[in-house]
Amino acid sequence: MTDELRVSRSDSRRPAAAEAGVSQSLAIARWCAGRGWPVHPLAPGRKTPAGNCAACREPGHTHRGCRCPAAGRWCHGFRAATLDFARIERWWGTHPEFGVGIACGPAGLVVVDIDAHARQLPGRDRLLPGIDIADTVDLTGLASGFHTIGVLAALRGATSPADDETTLRVRTPSGGLHVWYRASGGHRWQCSSGSGGGRALAWQVDVRAHGGYIVAPGTVTEAGTYEALGTARELAPLPDWLARELERTGHLPPAHLPAPRPVPPRARQAVLAAGGGQGAAGRVLAPLVAEVAACGAVPEGAGFTEKLNRAAYTAGGLVAAGLLDAGEAERLLQAAAAQARPGQERRYGAVIRGGLSAGRTRPLCPGGRR
Repeated sequence: MTDELRVSRSDSRRPAAAEAGVSQSLAIARWCAGRGWPVHPLAPGRKTPAGNCAACREPGHTHRGCRCPAAGRWCHGFRAATLDFARIERWWGTHPEFGVGIACGPAGLVVVDIDAHARQLPGRDRLLPGIDIADTVDLTGLASGFHTIGVLAALRGATSPADDETTLRVRTPSGGLHVWYRASGGHRWQCSSGSGGGRALAWQVDVRAHGGYIVAPGTVTEAGTYEALGTARELAPLPDWLARELERTGHLPPAHLPAPRPVPPRARQAVLAAGGGQGAAGRVLAPLVAEVAACGAVPEGAGFTEKLNRAAYTAGGLVAAGLLDAGEAERLLQAAAAQARPGQERRYGAVIRGGLSAGRTRPLCPGGRR
């Protein structure tokens, strides 16, 4: 890692440097998971996910219904991403050569991916999708995504994400830039369909969100290192102007998809019974439990397992800190999970037990650090 990323594990704001006996990739994966960002292995030296097992490579096989992720295998890339520290230790402890990817949707990330590839300039109608650029505008010197996102920001009277020093920015080995934001407003932002597709934010500017992954800062590939820039390591919320641009360019799911329903009464009662409606511990845990319960509105693709694991891990940390009773924490999680996935006790029970166990190794004090 660069010198600016070499800090102790006690500083939760930055990726930790590898300790004695701990690989750099494992340290990065731990740091990401500690922030609630589900991680998955990347192929050694590459920015693509580690390969599937032989069965998952069979023609016609897809991630739908595949048991590999639930069984602790990394098949299907970001769909296998996890917050389970035991699984993380096993994956990167056994394969320190793996890189680290983060599933953007479950992590609540919206990453603006700015490229600087040497390509021929496209037609004016493709520079800023949906925005006409008059023939009288001189395009001399416009050659990369840094320029097009700069033009878009200028049109909106805003700062270009490339220059946004309030949030984490990561330089890519190819000379591009990943600008990380925290999703807000309850929107389920979607990945772009590619720099040549209708959902691009601008020419050579795409978005990583639900349905995709991002390479973790500090990850080393054959092309180079994904290096964090500046001093910001926290994520700023997605700027309002960018949110409007993402909506305008089609980065929201189709309107016919059902909206998440409110937290079911049974789960809400469980939150109150566990003290989740009051106090610092409740303020931390209640939103996570609400996300779990709301998965009941979407039969699949809602990130149920990761949301439940995150809630359980957080609850375990609160239990370890003496802020939440262990029995009440489990009942709370069971109630929310039962509302979201009735009849799947064996599945969600294992997730709850694993998350609570991992969380109890790292006490959580709201307002402080683990």
